[in-house]
Amino acid sequence: MNVMLSLQTPRTRIRLADEADAPKLLQYRVENRDHLAPWEPLHDTEYYTLSHCIHSIADGREHARLDRGYPLIVFDIDEQAILATFTFANIVRGAFQACHLGYGVAARMQGQGLMREVLESGIGVAFGELGLHRVMANYLPRNERSAKLLTQLGFEREGYARCYLQIAGVWEDHVLTARICPGG
Repeated sequence: MNVMLSLQTPRTRIRLADEADAPKLLQYRVENRDHLAPWEPLHDTEYYTLSHCIHSIADGREHARLDRGYPLIVFDIDEQAILATFTFANIVRGAFQACHLGYGVAARMQGQGLMREVLESGIGVAFGELGLHRVMANYLPRNERSAKLLTQLGFEREGYARCYLQIAGVWEDHVLTARICPGG
């Protein structure tokens, strides 16, 4: 499958990044370093360099080419700044037709309904153009914003995993949720 996703919502343009976007990705990472740190794996200093951003973009495009994942960048409508990111990762085809959803939003955009806006559009593509049956999203039990967002998006709790992922250097429990394709 060779899908190059490009979406638009009332406030955003969403697409795979290309190498020219690397400076904007670096700016997003640096500006939101402290904001996103409690919810992400530890990043070394290399992560906050232009060369790492270029490498990340190339890796992301290769994952999309191979239909393994789609790391999408959420730009403002003029594509001048990155507002958020989300990824359909770990895509499994065959009898499963599923992926994991991960996302993050810029500190300055928090609480404005942006992630709901972009994920509603993105999940529509996951079930449509990408042909997925299940989108799974997991969150830290203390992350009330993610819990609320996923509920609003129609995700249902499926379980609780102890010491599931290493976040900010600590093995953290996660609430496991999923949304199934309508009619599936």
